[in-house]
Amino acid sequence: MTEEFRTLSQWVSFLETATLPVFRNSLADLEMLRLDEEQLSVLTVARVVLRDPILTAHVLRYLQNHRSRHQETEIIEVEQALLVLGLDAFYQKVMGGLGVVEDRLSEHPAALTNLLRVGRRAERAADYAREWAIRLNDRRFGEVYMAALLHDLAEMLLWVFAPLQSLKIREAQQMDNTLRSQDVQEEVLGFTVRALQHELVIRWGLPHLLVMLMEDAHATSSRVRNVTLAVNLARHSDNGWDDAALPDDYNEIGQLLRMTPLDVRRWVVPHETERFRRSL
Repeated sequence: MTEEFRTLSQWVSFLETATLPVFRNSLADLEMLRLDEEQLSVLTVARVVLRDPILTAHVLRYLQNHRSRHQETEIIEVEQALLVLGLDAFYQKVMGGLGVVEDRLSEHPAALTNLLRVGRRAERAADYAREWAIRLNDRRFGEVYMAALLHDLAEMLLWVFAPLQSLKIREAQQMDNTLRSQDVQEEVLGFTVRALQHELVIRWGLPHLLVMLMEDAHATSSRVRNVTLAVNLARHSDNGWDDAALPDDYNEIGQLLRMTPLDVRRWVVPHETERFRRSL
């Protein structure tokens, strides 16, 4: 049982080879595409994969584990990965034997709710990062998008494989919002989620550039700052648009994009309102 793991090394060893479950909707949408030859393409499949951060990570991990010795460049984006794998291999080998998140968390509905929340937050962060990269004339905006999407992968995996411990962390922070996340994680897990993320992406052999873009420690790079600020904005706004940390976010984003904090706020909040309307 994963709940019995007490050390970072135990968790990393487990997750290094664990079969990752994906959302039921992802499996259903991919199967629908497989049966529709007119709609089936690398682009349509990639769109479905990218709505599920855990599935996205699974695809990249599979590609790294089955990397051809003739492959000289690192593959970071899902579309590239699918082109290298081929759709037949994707369906037969990559998707074969995957579990379903909803089944695994059937006895932990609160954990499932929180996992869905973190997944939506990751998608929003990725969208922010891509939009800002385009604004900054970063032609490799897809790499920035992927880094933001997978920035909190370890947190998502803990909701899947350690729901009770993850709920305990969240409840402690809700009871006392002055507690530092890292302190609570150390107390409950014995390590921080950031430490797990760092070790995991290295052990999975994810592309070096992607790992660097996901590391907040490299914040002197404008591309890493883009990812970090996008993740922060998504996380803080998830608490509501009156969250106390948002003014600082607007200020830092403004410095990155050469905008005033007020202009950032005017741009982001209506944009989110429109995004919400489209999701209904």
